[in-house]
Amino acid sequence: MDTHDISAPSRAQSRHTADKHPNQRSNRAPGVGLTHENARHTTRFTVIGNHLAQHPELSALAIGLGVHIQSLPAGARADINTLAARFPEGRTRIAAALRELETHGYLRRERHRIPDGRIVTRTISCNQPGSSRREAHRDAPAAPKATSAARTTRATKPAPRKALPPVPRPAYPAPALVQQATDLLAGLRRLDPRLLLSACDTAHLAPGVAAWLERDVTPTAVRHALIADLPPEPLRRPAALLAHRLTAQLPPPPPFRTPAPPPAVRHVLQTCDGCDRAFRSPTPGRCRDCRTDVPEAAW
Repeated sequence: MDTHDISAPSRAQSRHTADKHPNQRSNRAPGVGLTHENARHTTRFTVIGNHLAQHPELSALAIGLGVHIQSLPAGARADINTLAARFPEGRTRIAAALRELETHGYLRRERHRIPDGRIVTRTISCNQPGSSRREAHRDAPAAPKATSAARTTRATKPAPRKALPPVPRPAYPAPALVQQATDLLAGLRRLDPRLLLSACDTAHLAPGVAAWLERDVTPTAVRHALIADLPPEPLRRPAALLAHRLTAQLPPPPPFRTPAPPPAVRHVLQTCDGCDRAFRSPTPGRCRDCRTDVPEAAW
């Protein structure tokens, strides 16, 4: 009779079957597998749900970042640069892990405008994804049921697009000046691909750029003012951000300078047709002493 190898499993175990909870019944021999040696924490600890620590779809880096972010105090920085300085994985891998956490609801990043006009990003850590939204929905008063016609109208009618903020206007909108401003805006996408503007948005912003150029600001200085310190996240409405900067950072007009007087006209030397003496005059002819028909003197 053949002898069977009892150490080999009859078939490969799936990932979820192999990861059964220790409390579930198992055919493993006693003492095989993980054991815990736990001590009770009384200070400096964070409660982490198993739905994060044992998430079946998140990567190990995403789980680790999620645990780290949930352990941070309120107000701590959790942006890509700060996390890349803290951990050795680098900006690219950390950015990918943060996107994983966003996809599964453990992280939200919201952009807000602060009083000085800058746009900042606020990071929100969710220890139970969807719990705050569910509670808000549960506590909200029930809305009246809409008729089928109203539901159809809401589904087919898109929300109107919010108008762009106004921009400054040049005092003398010469066509050449407006064209120079339009070319400057069209070239911003070469410096930052997120600043790809539509033709409509470019036409709206061009007078604002022309107002800067009219105030003796060089095109290089205008570009720097528009693209400096942009947030690292995707820009939802780049035209609105540029319109705000054109208005909020508009420089004052250049100081008035008294125009310089025109230079004195100094005629060339001519040779007198009568006495061969040199004299200054716009045209050839006779000198003062030889001219008898005109009373004015030549010089």
